[in-house]
Amino acid sequence: MASLFLKSPTFPLSPRNYYISVILSVNISLSLPLSLCFLPMVQGLLMRSRREKYVTASASLHRAAHSRGPRRVANQIPNEILQDPELQEAIKALPANYNFEIHKTVWRVRQAKSKRVALQLPEGLQMFACIISDIIERFTDADTFVMGDVTYGACCVDDFTARALGADFMVHYGHSCLIPIDSTAGIKMLYVFVDIQMDNAHFLDTIKFNFSPGQSLALVSTIQFVAALQAVSAALKTEYDVHVPQCRPLSPGEILGCTSPRLERHVNAIVYLGDGRFHLESIMIANPDIPAYRYDPYSKVFSREYYDHEAMRAIRLQAIDKARLAQRWGLILGTLGRQGSPKVLEHLESKLQSLGKSFTRVLLSEIFPSKLALIPDVDAWVQIACPRLSIDWGTAFSKPLLSPYEAAVALQEVGWKEVYPMDFYSNQSLGPWAPNHPDNQPVRPARRQTQVNRAGR
Repeated sequence: MASLFLKSPTFPLSPRNYYISVILSVNISLSLPLSLCFLPMVQGLLMRSRREKYVTASASLHRAAHSRGPRRVANQIPNEILQDPELQEAIKALPANYNFEIHKTVWRVRQAKSKRVALQLPEGLQMFACIISDIIERFTDADTFVMGDVTYGACCVDDFTARALGADFMVHYGHSCLIPIDSTAGIKMLYVFVDIQMDNAHFLDTIKFNFSPGQSLALVSTIQFVAALQAVSAALKTEYDVHVPQCRPLSPGEILGCTSPRLERHVNAIVYLGDGRFHLESIMIANPDIPAYRYDPYSKVFSREYYDHEAMRAIRLQAIDKARLAQRWGLILGTLGRQGSPKVLEHLESKLQSLGKSFTRVLLSEIFPSKLALIPDVDAWVQIACPRLSIDWGTAFSKPLLSPYEAAVALQEVGWKEVYPMDFYSNQSLGPWAPNHPDNQPVRPARRQTQVNRAGR
């Protein structure tokens, strides 16, 4: 194993692509030509490396990083399921380092006496859908079907369609419980995070190799690697000031492409554990002054990540200024799973009505420029689906396509914030443009207060 430290070059940035990746360290097999390692630098992009595993740490360090102890299993799962040899053999058809929680799923389906189970998986996991379906049908009395519509994230939980197709139980894979199970449409719900085991020791070594002791590091990830993130952060705390930030209702360390926490100014670096940049860019946008790094657990490449904040803000401000002149507005409620928030839609409608502006409601599962071009009378659009659609692809549309926050700025409800808020699903969101803002939440009944005597009985 060798590590390369490469000087960060300067690359021209396209207005549509606000980002760039620069490799800081990479695993190299002795049989791998060095030219392959420099190729991503030449292109100015971080390319996915060969998914080969290398021995990168001493045996003692490897054992220390992986010593989690026995995996905790919910007590209610009967031993007849946990120790079923036929079920154990069937599970071997799935990747050993992917935890699909099959025992729990079988038990929950049996417990619910379900007859029809809907399985919803993101595209990266759909290759395992048939195996999971066969296992559930073999070890329960339920039939299954796989939902094939695109699933971008936790906001795409499609309980409405599952119920319409006759399902009485739904399993959503690969995302956290963004939509509470007591809010789903009359259907029993199970979220399976699909925890992925990785080489914790190499991730630990990489951080120690690239950061001097005493630095303040914020470690974040997607839900699949949160368990690994927690283990590594605990091992780092003796030498570093480690933060695992939380943006409720997300788990500690978890970020989404639209939801990330603001960090303290003293944090020296953000370290993201995961492949791809979509989620990482969210916390970069929310913390433009803090350097960001990415560790890919598959390729084991560690890179410095850049984002052109000035270009992004300038383009979004230009769209907002253009929308201020609009007389007729289009309000798009996203219907891809639970993306759209009727409460946010109602708030926007009320604001437009108070300003005497006309608007048209449009329901769309996916938003394309060609689709909106069919309604030429609209001067500006607001999409209540995914804020990143406006940030990343707004320039592809002929009319301004604003996020709810940008609409609030255009309608002079709030001022433009120098740090673009990434608080769409945060419980501490800054305004009613977010579904979980207190103004958009139902009034909960007051808890009954019970008196406890002084003896504590």
